Amino acid sequence: MHGIILFDGVCNLCNNIVQFVIKRDKAGYFQFASQQSPQGKALLEEYQIDPETDSFILIEQGRAFMKSTAALRVSKNLDGFWKVFYSCLLIPKPARDVMYDYIARNRYKWFGKKESCMLPGPEMKKRFIE
Repeated sequence: MHGIILFDGVCNLCNNIVQFVIKRDKAGYFQFASQQSPQGKALLEEYQIDPETDSFILIEQGRAFMKSTAALRVSKNLDGFWKVFYSCLLIPKPARDVMYDYIARNRYKWFGKKESCMLPGPEMKKRFIE
C-alpha cells in the first residue's frame, strides 16, 4: 500500500516539496502525480476534489487529505526527526490551516511558477504514477 501525493506541477515550492519527500522517504512509501497530469486529474475526479484547489493532497487508505492535514500525515512516513511533526495534528485544523492557506495563496509570488510541469529524471520517474 502506498500513499499518493498530488501536487501543483507548475509551482516551484510544490516541486521542491516533492524532491524533499523523495529524499526522506527511503522506503518508497509515497508515489506522486501532478494535479495537471491525466493521472492527477483522474484522482481529483475520483475523490471529488475541485481541480482549482490550492492544496497539497495526500491519498491514503482510500481517503483524500488536504492542506495541513495532508502535510502532517506525510511527515509520519519520512525518515528522521520529521516524524515528530505528525503530533501537530493535535492542533485544531482551523488553526493549522490558517498558516497553510496564507502560504498557498502566496506561493507563486514567493517561489515562482514554471511554464509546465517538471519532468522527473530516470531515478525519480519510478516514483511517479503513469
